[in-house]
Amino acid sequence: MHHRAQYRRPAVAALALATTGALLLSGCGGGEETAKDPVQAIRAKVPKAQQMSKVLRIGMDVNYPPVEFRGADGKPDGLDPDIAAALGRILDLRIEYVDTPFDKLIPDLHNKQYDVVMSALSDIRQRQEGVDEAGKPTGKAVDFVDYFIAGTSMVVAKGNPKGIRTLDDLCGKTVAVQSGTTQDEIVARQAAACARTGKQLTVHKFDTDAKALAEVAAGAAQAGLNDFPVAAYAAKTTDGGNRFEVVGSQSRSNPYGIALRKEDTALRDVLAKAVDQLIQSGEYDKILAKWNVSAGAAQNAVVNGGL
Repeated sequence: MHHRAQYRRPAVAALALATTGALLLSGCGGGEETAKDPVQAIRAKVPKAQQMSKVLRIGMDVNYPPVEFRGADGKPDGLDPDIAAALGRILDLRIEYVDTPFDKLIPDLHNKQYDVVMSALSDIRQRQEGVDEAGKPTGKAVDFVDYFIAGTSMVVAKGNPKGIRTLDDLCGKTVAVQSGTTQDEIVARQAAACARTGKQLTVHKFDTDAKALAEVAAGAAQAGLNDFPVAAYAAKTTDGGNRFEVVGSQSRSNPYGIALRKEDTALRDVLAKAVDQLIQSGEYDKILAKWNVSAGAAQNAVVNGGL
């Protein structure tokens, strides 16, 4: 297991979660039935479609360790599958995964290939509103139930030969990222900033994070941007910890959210209650500790808490 003491959740993000989550919780009711048996009260709120099928279908790109990846048995493993399994136990639903490329996750959610998306998917305003970077409608708006905070970290070759510490240090260099991610957006903005300095930032985009990291390993890119759990995991495990290192401080902390179609408000609200129950039971903290990502812990479930 690797050490994450260098990661600290930004106070603003924590406060936003605590405040918004408190508002969410205050609207959840608090009758005697809930106090006596909160799990049964939550199960009673599961929408009829899921009660009938006894299944919650989850769209997931199972290619992003340690958040989600294929275990030795070929089944999904990692932070998200562990949290999903625990939520399934609370809701009394069997979890089924639909392995889907990251950039297809939200479109296939709207095509009703599954009930929700849970795949290290950052809750950001553009996804909530269904607009692209230019503010143009995409028709793919979603709601989120936020359950984890993840900032962005930079991965470089071991020893940091180019002396990269900040986003501005990327000007004049080549960076590798996975397409359609928060990191893709961060690099696009940084490329515009670099252009103003006369030092072009070259961006190589890939359909998986593994390919982006391979570009850094091969020296074809001087840095890669990743969610902090993924960056630290790659630095710890690749070539026995001798290939990569994480540099600089985390930037732009966003919550991971379970994404749902806007009309599925009943499922959204029961998932929020289930996440709260998981946190209150103490099992949530155990899952995060297992994957060494306790620095990203949320205090409450939050609906659409991303900015």
